[in-house]
Amino acid sequence: MAAELATDRKAQQVTIVDLRERSSVTDYFVICSGRSDMQVRAICEQINEGMAEAGHKPLSQEGIDHGHWGLLDYGEVVVHVFFESTRRLYDLERLWAPAPSWPYTAEAVRA
Repeated sequence: MAAELATDRKAQQVTIVDLRERSSVTDYFVICSGRSDMQVRAICEQINEGMAEAGHKPLSQEGIDHGHWGLLDYGEVVVHVFFESTRRLYDLERLWAPAPSWPYTAEAVRA
């Protein structure tokens, strides 16, 4: 659901990382990018609003006001919304490379 909400705000390179076998902290990361700090904030707001409507409130959230890296922790799912250059810097996909991951596309889910 978080990945779909991110794509609704035109998030770029939405990736899901399955951490169930690698981490006791969370089951999945949803990682995506925005092209500006304003878009990063809009993506985070979209996710928060959509998840709240479905009855899911974040356990914590960080960095949204700065627009470089928003982190939304929903327990089993942690969402990272990056400004493009910040995403390249931290490269979470490489850091968690042993874990299975795949790109999310709304078209694949709707098909």
